[in-house]
Amino acid sequence: MPKQNRLFGDSIILGFAIFSMYFGAGNVIFPPYLGLTSASDWKISFFSYFLADIGFATIAMFALLKVGGNVDDLTNKLGKLSGALLMSAIILCIGPLIALPRTGATTYEMLVVPTFGASFSNSIITSIIYYGLIMFFTFKPTTMIEILGKILTPLLFFGLVLLIVQGFLTPIGEIVVNTSNNNLFFDGLILGYQTLDVLAALAFGIIIIKIVKAKGYEDSKTRFKVIGFASIIAAIGIMIVYFGLSYLGATASSLYGNDIPKAVLLNNIINILFGDYGNFILGIVVFLACFTTGSALVSVTAEYFSKLSNRKISYKTLVIIVTIFSIFVTNIGLEQIISFAGPILSIVYPAAIVLVFLVFFDKYIKNNNVYKFAAFSAMFFCLLELVSSTTGITMDFLKRFPLSNEGLAWIFPAFAFGLIGSFVKEKANTL
Repeated sequence: MPKQNRLFGDSIILGFAIFSMYFGAGNVIFPPYLGLTSASDWKISFFSYFLADIGFATIAMFALLKVGGNVDDLTNKLGKLSGALLMSAIILCIGPLIALPRTGATTYEMLVVPTFGASFSNSIITSIIYYGLIMFFTFKPTTMIEILGKILTPLLFFGLVLLIVQGFLTPIGEIVVNTSNNNLFFDGLILGYQTLDVLAALAFGIIIIKIVKAKGYEDSKTRFKVIGFASIIAAIGIMIVYFGLSYLGATASSLYGNDIPKAVLLNNIINILFGDYGNFILGIVVFLACFTTGSALVSVTAEYFSKLSNRKISYKTLVIIVTIFSIFVTNIGLEQIISFAGPILSIVYPAAIVLVFLVFFDKYIKNNNVYKFAAFSAMFFCLLELVSSTTGITMDFLKRFPLSNEGLAWIFPAFAFGLIGSFVKEKANTL
């Protein structure tokens, strides 16, 4: 019985930690805008967005658990080298090249500037302090998870619930009847897909598995229980928050048009609800969201590349390198880096989704060429779409594929080539 109680307690703490890993600044900003644009049908948008965002991410976590918790066992279905390159690209893009520097920049813009004013704020000093705190916080991953689960995430969750409860008690406006958009479910689905949280789940799984093993859960079945239960707890917590934030956006549908910027909409809602203290409250919530996600991104990046180097480069050394690099990116070339890394991310994301969903049918797949043909064809068609959209080279045939207007033309080719791959004999030791 005590062992069962310990398992339950660790799952709760880990669940809160996973919640904070997923929940960055973007997760605060998107749901209110969805609620605004869908008005009286905001529940439809909320559900589809949640399904494609955290729903898919939770599926990805269970896919990782299905292969034993080692992300290499998942990506290596494409070949050892190809799998390592794919995962490296994923972690670099959602870590120090895009998402991690963005957490620092968002903290500066939404907490430091509103609190101290632009004339008394300095982004370089802010980022040094911010990443310095993250660096020391992530030196010990086990301690980091404990603090995330027991302290920071409850603060973040309480802050978000405070905003939502106030919005339910004193709605800022009437929810207008939606008459302009009849495709709400699919719009929410596409927006949730574009959050890339499936990639985040695969990346965070690396550090989560390590932490659970460090806590003494060596048996794979027990690890499955702990992480699986924790993932469900995190998903439920995020579902509650998304539901509330979407409602807040819907109550603003009589006050603002669909052309209002997402961050401005959220700021305006909080100001109406809390007056002069609104910006500060929102800034604290955004800081906690950014700091917890940023810490997880530093930790997972350092852990993955330390393991990839066969521990020749230590975890702590890589933590220092990643945080220092992020300081420079945040202050010098964030937009340039995003413009460079963004297309890479758009190409590798479909491959990750293909792997995640195919692994649930692994016992029926006797040939890894199914994974390879499906994933590489998805990447190839995304590359064609990228070339077509950035160079002006006309590729009208891409528009003939289902869901091409939504950027999902890769789905049909992935299915077709995956089927072809099942009939192609697999060569030993291929890339």
